[in-house]
Amino acid sequence: MTLADDDAPIAYLQRTRDWYLALGYGNPYRYAHFQEVPFHPLRKPLADCVVTLVTTAAPYQPDKGPQGPGAAYNAAAKFFEPYTGDTATDHDLRISHVAIDRVHTSMEDANAWFPLPLLRRRAAEGRFVLAPRFHGAPTNRSQRHTMDVDIPQILQRCQEDRVDAAVLVANCPVCHQTLSLAARALEAAGIATVLLGCARDIVEHVGVPRFLFSDFPLGNAAGKPHDPVSQQDTLDMALRLLEAASHPRTTVQSPQRWSASGAWKLDYCNAERVAPAELARLRAEFDAAKEDAKAVRG
Repeated sequence: MTLADDDAPIAYLQRTRDWYLALGYGNPYRYAHFQEVPFHPLRKPLADCVVTLVTTAAPYQPDKGPQGPGAAYNAAAKFFEPYTGDTATDHDLRISHVAIDRVHTSMEDANAWFPLPLLRRRAAEGRFVLAPRFHGAPTNRSQRHTMDVDIPQILQRCQEDRVDAAVLVANCPVCHQTLSLAARALEAAGIATVLLGCARDIVEHVGVPRFLFSDFPLGNAAGKPHDPVSQQDTLDMALRLLEAASHPRTTVQSPQRWSASGAWKLDYCNAERVAPAELARLRAEFDAAKEDAKAVRG
């Protein structure tokens, strides 16, 4: 990508493939891909629908090392089982465990990736009925495990809460795949979905019913940090898409821009902008993180 192309979204499928090859890993990861996409329109007005939130953000674990603003990738903070939380209270969820854009965003404002407070406000205004629980989906690289183990648990819990619709908010590249797979399964079971994300090519490659794309650095799918208007506009666009979409693979791009220049897109996982010695250091760091994750899972 050149500066002249800064209106084009980052091609995350190619960028991440090239990045891991540059780190010395062979056999590039293959993202899930489907031709057919399930679609289930809302069965009643949104104001009468029970709506839940699905996230890939991780509950803060104070004994697991740095997880706050500016924290490096922390595999020890990963979670490997779906979890639920009470939507009536606030929660400290963080994204230090995912491959978000740490150069151009600060990880300071959880509302940029976990819009539960705003969902509560919209529910209080009568926009919809907020489900009693939200759901956390683990980011497993194994598509089979995600589809056969994790998603059925989330679906069952949504059905227990009589959910009509779900708002899903993705973070890292594989998070976008995870929640795309979740959206497909929920939709096939009769629950309408809208996915909020920043990696357009990954979501459209998997194939989802409704997708609100924000051309922001990864980790900001719910709006710009410290910008309530951006966050409100993002959620409201997603709700309108939930109501108005008439067919699967409906993508709406937010008109918001991250900044006047799109130069930030040149930095993410771009091996051409990293010295060989730094690539070697990052390879060692990534290998260590994988061992940490294995220990946590074990």
